Amino acid sequence: MDRPRLLNRRSVLGLGAAAATALITPGCSRGRSDEPAPGEPAKFATGNAGGVYNIYGAGLAKLVTEVTGVDLSVIPTDGSVQNLKLLASGNADIAFSLSDSALDAWEGAPGTAFQSGALRFTALARTYDNYVHVVVPAASDVFDLKGLKDKVVSIGPRNSGTRVVAERLLATAGVKVRPQYYGLETAVQALKDRMKDPRKGIDALIWSGGLPTNPILGLQSTIGFRLVDIGPEAERIANKRFGGYVLSSIPPSIYQLAAAVPTLAVPNYLLARRGLSDSWAWWTLNTMFRRQTDLMAIHPEAGSLDARSAIATMPIPLHEAAERWYKNNHI
Repeated sequence: MDRPRLLNRRSVLGLGAAAATALITPGCSRGRSDEPAPGEPAKFATGNAGGVYNIYGAGLAKLVTEVTGVDLSVIPTDGSVQNLKLLASGNADIAFSLSDSALDAWEGAPGTAFQSGALRFTALARTYDNYVHVVVPAASDVFDLKGLKDKVVSIGPRNSGTRVVAERLLATAGVKVRPQYYGLETAVQALKDRMKDPRKGIDALIWSGGLPTNPILGLQSTIGFRLVDIGPEAERIANKRFGGYVLSSIPPSIYQLAAAVPTLAVPNYLLARRGLSDSWAWWTLNTMFRRQTDLMAIHPEAGSLDARSAIATMPIPLHEAAERWYKNNHI
Protein backbone atom coordinates (compact mmCIF):
# COMPACT_ATOMS: atom_id res chain seq x y z
CA MET A 1 0.00 0.00 0.00
CA ASP A 2 1.33 3.40 -0.93
CA ARG A 3 -0.64 6.13 0.80
CA PRO A 4 -2.60 4.96 3.86
CA ARG A 5 -5.52 6.93 5.25
CA LEU A 6 -6.74 6.95 8.84
CA LEU A 7 -10.39 6.76 9.84
CA ASN A 8 -12.16 10.10 9.75
CA ARG A 9 -14.11 11.96 12.44
CA ARG A 10 -17.60 11.87 10.94
CA SER A 11 -19.12 10.88 14.27
CA VAL A 12 -17.38 13.75 16.04
CA LEU A 13 -18.67 16.28 13.56
CA GLY A 14 -22.12 14.72 13.27
CA LEU A 15 -21.62 14.03 9.56
CA GLY A 16 -23.26 11.12 7.81
CA ALA A 17 -21.41 9.09 5.19
CA ALA A 18 -23.07 10.91 2.30
CA ALA A 19 -22.29 14.31 3.78
CA ALA A 20 -18.66 13.37 4.37
CA THR A 21 -18.33 12.30 0.75
CA ALA A 22 -19.92 15.56 -0.33
CA LEU A 23 -17.39 17.74 1.44
CA ILE A 24 -15.60 20.23 -0.72
CA THR A 25 -13.07 18.82 -3.16
CA PRO A 26 -10.17 20.48 -5.01
CA GLY A 27 -11.22 22.92 -7.67
CA CYS A 28 -14.70 23.54 -6.23
CA SER A 29 -15.51 27.24 -6.31
CA ARG A 30 -18.54 27.17 -4.04
CA GLY A 31 -18.61 27.83 -0.32
CA ARG A 32 -18.71 30.79 2.05
CA SER A 33 -16.53 33.78 1.39
CA ASP A 34 -18.02 36.19 3.94
CA GLU A 35 -15.59 35.35 6.76
CA PRO A 36 -13.88 38.59 7.86
CA ALA A 37 -10.18 38.98 7.10
CA PRO A 38 -7.78 38.49 10.00
CA GLY A 39 -7.20 41.61 12.05
CA GLU A 40 -3.44 41.29 12.45
CA PRO A 41 -0.43 39.40 11.02
CA ALA A 42 0.35 35.83 12.05
CA LYS A 43 3.37 33.49 12.11
CA PHE A 44 3.62 30.02 10.58
CA ALA A 45 6.26 27.60 11.97
CA THR A 46 7.32 25.27 9.16
CA GLY A 47 10.52 23.20 9.16
CA ASN A 48 13.96 22.51 7.73
CA ALA A 49 15.25 24.18 4.58
CA GLY A 50 14.64 21.81 1.68
CA GLY A 51 12.05 19.76 3.58
CA VAL A 52 8.39 19.46 2.65
CA TYR A 53 7.21 21.40 5.72
CA ASN A 54 9.27 24.38 4.64
CA ILE A 55 8.36 24.25 0.95
CA TYR A 56 4.66 23.51 1.46
CA GLY A 57 4.39 25.96 4.36
CA ALA A 58 6.04 28.82 2.49
CA GLY A 59 3.73 28.24 -0.45
CA LEU A 60 0.63 28.14 1.74
CA ALA A 61 1.69 31.27 3.65
CA LYS A 62 2.18 33.17 0.40
CA LEU A 63 -1.27 32.18 -0.87
CA VAL A 64 -3.01 33.00 2.43
CA THR A 65 -1.31 36.40 2.48
CA GLU A 66 -2.42 36.98 -1.11
CA VAL A 67 -6.02 35.95 -0.39
CA THR A 68 -6.48 37.84 2.90
CA GLY A 69 -4.23 40.84 2.33
CA VAL A 70 -2.78 40.21 5.81
CA ASP A 71 0.75 38.89 6.29
CA LEU A 72 1.26 35.27 7.29
CA SER A 73 5.02 35.07 7.75
CA VAL A 74 7.08 31.88 7.81
CA ILE A 75 9.40 30.77 10.61
CA PRO A 76 11.89 28.08 9.47
CA THR A 77 12.45 25.61 12.32
CA ASP A 78 13.99 22.27 13.25
CA GLY A 79 10.57 20.65 12.92
CA SER A 80 7.73 19.25 15.01
CA VAL A 81 9.10 19.50 18.56
CA GLN A 82 10.21 23.10 18.13
CA ASN A 83 6.96 23.95 16.36
CA LEU A 84 4.82 22.60 19.19
CA LYS A 85 6.80 24.59 21.74
CA LEU A 86 6.43 27.74 19.61
CA LEU A 87 2.66 27.24 19.51
CA ALA A 88 2.49 26.73 23.27
CA SER A 89 4.54 29.85 23.97
CA GLY A 90 2.52 31.98 21.56
CA ASN A 91 5.55 32.60 19.36
CA ALA A 92 3.84 30.89 16.42
CA ASP A 93 0.18 30.92 15.46
CA ILE A 94 0.07 28.00 13.02
CA ALA A 95 2.49 25.08 12.67
CA PHE A 96 3.07 21.70 11.12
CA SER A 97 3.66 18.69 13.36
CA LEU A 98 3.92 14.96 13.06
CA SER A 99 1.04 13.21 14.81
CA ASP A 100 3.29 11.25 17.17
CA SER A 101 5.04 14.40 18.41
CA ALA A 102 1.67 16.13 18.77
CA LEU A 103 0.42 13.21 20.87
CA ASP A 104 3.55 13.33 23.06
CA ALA A 105 2.95 17.04 23.65
CA TRP A 106 -0.79 16.58 24.27
CA GLU A 107 -0.13 13.88 26.88
CA GLY A 108 3.06 15.35 28.37
CA ALA A 109 4.48 11.91 27.73
CA PRO A 110 7.28 10.74 30.09
CA GLY A 111 10.70 10.39 28.51
CA THR A 112 9.90 12.90 25.75
CA ALA A 113 10.64 16.57 25.18
CA PHE A 114 7.24 17.32 26.76
CA GLN A 115 7.55 15.38 30.01
CA SER A 116 7.47 18.60 32.06
CA GLY A 117 3.80 19.11 31.21
CA ALA A 118 1.11 18.66 28.60
CA LEU A 119 0.65 21.37 25.97
CA ARG A 120 -2.64 22.54 24.52
CA PHE A 121 -3.41 23.53 20.94
CA THR A 122 -6.01 22.81 18.27
CA ALA A 123 -5.99 21.29 14.80
CA LEU A 124 -6.93 22.61 11.38
CA ALA A 125 -6.31 19.50 9.29
CA ARG A 126 -4.50 16.29 8.70
CA THR A 127 -2.57 17.27 5.59
CA TYR A 128 -0.41 14.42 4.25
CA ASP A 129 1.68 11.54 5.56
CA ASN A 130 5.39 11.51 6.29
CA TYR A 131 7.44 8.44 5.45
CA VAL A 132 10.50 7.37 7.41
CA HIS A 133 13.56 7.26 5.16
CA VAL A 134 16.67 5.38 6.27
CA VAL A 135 19.12 6.41 3.56
CA VAL A 136 22.47 4.76 2.83
CA PRO A 137 24.80 5.04 -0.17
CA ALA A 138 24.19 2.44 -2.86
CA ALA A 139 27.52 0.77 -2.02
CA SER A 140 26.80 0.55 1.74
CA ASP A 141 26.92 -2.78 3.58
CA VAL A 142 23.86 -1.78 5.66
CA PHE A 143 20.67 -3.66 4.74
CA ASP A 144 18.66 -3.47 7.96
CA LEU A 145 18.59 -1.37 11.12
CA LYS A 146 20.89 -3.73 12.98
CA GLY A 147 23.51 -2.97 10.35
CA LEU A 148 23.65 0.59 11.68
CA LYS A 149 25.26 -0.54 14.95
CA ASP A 150 28.10 1.84 15.87
CA LYS A 151 27.72 3.71 12.58
CA VAL A 152 27.65 7.51 12.35
CA VAL A 153 24.03 8.35 11.63
CA SER A 154 22.17 11.63 11.31
CA ILE A 155 18.86 11.28 13.18
CA GLY A 156 17.52 14.77 12.55
CA PRO A 157 17.77 18.06 14.46
CA ARG A 158 17.37 17.89 18.22
CA ASN A 159 13.98 19.59 18.19
CA SER A 160 12.57 17.66 15.25
CA GLY A 161 9.92 15.00 14.82
CA THR A 162 12.49 13.05 12.82
CA ARG A 163 14.60 12.62 15.93
CA VAL A 164 11.56 11.35 17.86
CA VAL A 165 10.72 8.60 15.39
CA ALA A 166 14.39 7.81 14.65
CA GLU A 167 15.14 7.19 18.32
CA ARG A 168 12.02 5.01 18.64
CA LEU A 169 13.08 2.95 15.65
CA LEU A 170 16.63 2.46 16.88
CA ALA A 171 15.45 1.59 20.39
CA THR A 172 12.99 -0.94 18.96
CA ALA A 173 15.82 -2.53 16.96
CA GLY A 174 18.10 -2.49 20.01
CA VAL A 175 20.74 -0.61 18.05
CA LYS A 176 23.09 2.10 19.29
CA VAL A 177 24.59 4.47 16.75
CA ARG A 178 26.87 7.47 16.91
CA PRO A 179 24.18 10.12 16.41
CA GLN A 180 24.52 13.40 14.60
CA TYR A 181 21.73 15.96 14.82
CA TYR A 182 21.83 17.42 11.35
CA GLY A 183 19.24 19.28 9.37
CA LEU A 184 18.23 17.71 6.09
CA GLU A 185 20.54 19.55 3.69
CA THR A 186 23.52 19.19 6.03
CA ALA A 187 22.85 15.45 6.40
CA VAL A 188 22.64 14.94 2.65
CA GLN A 189 25.97 16.73 2.18
CA ALA A 190 27.53 14.69 4.98
CA LEU A 191 26.49 11.48 3.21
CA LYS A 192 28.23 12.73 0.07
CA ASP A 193 31.33 13.66 2.11
CA ARG A 194 31.66 10.10 3.43
CA MET A 195 31.82 8.78 -0.14
CA LYS A 196 34.74 11.10 -0.87
CA ASP A 197 36.62 10.49 2.38
CA PRO A 198 35.78 7.65 4.86
CA ARG A 199 37.11 9.79 7.72
CA LYS A 200 34.42 12.43 7.15
CA GLY A 201 30.67 12.66 6.98
CA ILE A 202 28.10 10.07 8.01
CA ASP A 203 27.25 6.46 7.16
CA ALA A 204 23.49 6.94 6.98
CA LEU A 205 20.74 9.43 7.55
CA ILE A 206 17.26 8.97 8.96
CA TRP A 207 14.59 11.40 7.85
CA SER A 208 10.83 11.64 8.19
CA GLY A 209 9.38 13.51 5.24
CA GLY A 210 6.88 13.66 2.43
CA LEU A 211 7.30 12.09 -0.98
CA PRO A 212 9.50 13.02 -2.58
CA THR A 213 11.88 14.81 -0.22
CA ASN A 214 13.87 16.68 -2.84
CA PRO A 215 17.35 16.80 -1.25
CA ILE A 216 17.20 13.02 -0.83
CA LEU A 217 15.95 12.56 -4.38
CA GLY A 218 18.95 14.54 -5.61
CA LEU A 219 21.33 11.94 -4.16
CA GLN A 220 20.28 9.44 -6.81
CA SER A 221 22.02 11.46 -9.51
CA THR A 222 25.21 11.95 -7.47
CA ILE A 223 26.32 9.12 -5.17
CA GLY A 224 23.27 6.88 -5.63
CA PHE A 225 21.40 5.59 -2.59
CA ARG A 226 19.22 2.82 -1.18
CA LEU A 227 16.45 2.93 1.41
CA VAL A 228 16.79 0.41 4.23
CA ASP A 229 13.85 -1.93 4.87
CA ILE A 230 12.58 -1.14 8.39
CA GLY A 231 9.45 -3.28 8.11
CA PRO A 232 9.94 -5.45 11.25
CA GLU A 233 10.58 -2.48 13.54
CA ALA A 234 7.83 -0.43 11.90
CA GLU A 235 5.32 -3.20 12.56
CA ARG A 236 6.27 -3.44 16.24
CA ILE A 237 5.93 0.33 16.72
CA ALA A 238 2.63 0.57 14.85
CA ASN A 239 1.15 -2.32 16.84
CA LYS A 240 2.11 -1.17 20.31
CA ARG A 241 1.51 2.59 20.39
CA PHE A 242 -1.43 4.72 19.34
CA GLY A 243 -0.26 7.90 17.72
CA GLY A 244 -1.04 7.64 14.04
CA TYR A 245 1.74 5.28 13.01
CA VAL A 246 0.78 3.31 9.92
CA LEU A 247 2.62 0.50 8.18
CA SER A 248 3.34 1.50 4.61
CA SER A 249 5.95 1.45 1.86
CA ILE A 250 7.75 3.92 -0.34
CA PRO A 251 6.94 3.19 -4.00
CA PRO A 252 9.98 2.52 -6.22
CA SER A 253 9.02 5.23 -8.70
CA ILE A 254 9.45 8.01 -6.12
CA TYR A 255 13.25 7.62 -5.88
CA GLN A 256 14.06 5.39 -8.85
CA LEU A 257 14.46 2.34 -6.62
CA ALA A 258 14.48 -1.32 -7.61
CA ALA A 259 11.45 -2.18 -5.45
CA ALA A 260 9.05 -0.76 -2.88
CA VAL A 261 10.60 -0.38 0.58
CA PRO A 262 8.57 -1.18 3.75
CA THR A 263 8.55 1.68 6.22
CA LEU A 264 6.51 3.63 8.74
CA ALA A 265 4.11 6.39 7.73
CA VAL A 266 3.28 9.19 10.16
CA PRO A 267 0.41 11.63 9.50
CA ASN A 268 1.11 15.35 9.52
CA TYR A 269 -1.19 17.79 11.25
CA LEU A 270 -1.61 21.49 10.64
CA LEU A 271 -2.08 22.91 14.14
CA ALA A 272 -3.07 26.23 15.67
CA ARG A 273 -2.23 27.83 18.99
CA ARG A 274 -4.93 28.12 21.61
CA GLY A 275 -6.92 31.27 21.04
CA LEU A 276 -6.09 31.66 17.36
CA SER A 277 -8.77 33.85 15.82
CA ASP A 278 -11.56 32.22 13.86
CA SER A 279 -10.58 34.35 10.87
CA TRP A 280 -7.03 33.01 10.68
CA ALA A 281 -8.14 29.42 11.19
CA TRP A 282 -10.94 29.68 8.62
CA TRP A 283 -8.93 31.48 5.92
CA THR A 284 -5.91 29.20 6.27
CA LEU A 285 -8.04 26.10 5.87
CA ASN A 286 -10.17 27.63 3.12
CA THR A 287 -7.06 28.60 1.14
CA MET A 288 -5.60 25.10 1.45
CA PHE A 289 -8.65 23.65 -0.26
CA ARG A 290 -9.61 26.45 -2.66
CA ARG A 291 -6.05 26.91 -3.89
CA GLN A 292 -5.03 23.26 -3.74
CA THR A 293 -4.07 23.15 -7.41
CA ASP A 294 -1.67 26.06 -6.85
CA LEU A 295 -0.22 24.32 -3.81
CA MET A 296 0.31 21.11 -5.77
CA ALA A 297 2.45 23.09 -8.22
CA ILE A 298 4.63 24.07 -5.24
CA HIS A 299 4.85 20.53 -3.84
CA PRO A 300 2.95 17.40 -4.93
CA GLU A 301 2.15 16.40 -1.32
CA ALA A 302 -0.49 19.15 -1.35
CA GLY A 303 -2.45 16.74 -3.52
CA SER A 304 -2.86 14.41 -0.52
CA LEU A 305 -5.21 16.86 1.21
CA ASP A 306 -8.70 15.38 1.30
CA ALA A 307 -11.64 16.67 3.33
CA ARG A 308 -12.70 13.15 4.31
CA SER A 309 -9.38 12.41 6.03
CA ALA A 310 -8.40 15.99 6.95
CA ILE A 311 -10.75 15.86 9.94
CA ALA A 312 -8.89 12.84 11.38
CA THR A 313 -6.68 14.65 13.90
CA MET A 314 -7.48 12.56 16.98
CA PRO A 315 -6.94 13.16 19.82
CA ILE A 316 -6.24 16.81 18.97
CA PRO A 317 -9.57 18.66 18.76
CA LEU A 318 -10.40 20.71 15.70
CA HIS A 319 -10.39 24.48 16.04
CA GLU A 320 -14.01 25.65 16.21
CA ALA A 321 -13.68 27.60 12.95
CA ALA A 322 -12.16 24.58 11.23
CA GLU A 323 -15.02 22.39 12.43
CA ARG A 324 -17.46 24.97 11.11
CA TRP A 325 -15.65 25.03 7.76
CA TYR A 326 -15.91 21.27 7.35
CA LYS A 327 -19.60 21.28 8.31
CA ASN A 328 -20.59 24.13 6.02
CA ASN A 329 -18.56 23.49 2.88
CA HIS A 330 -20.52 20.92 0.93
CA ILE A 331 -20.60 20.64 -2.84
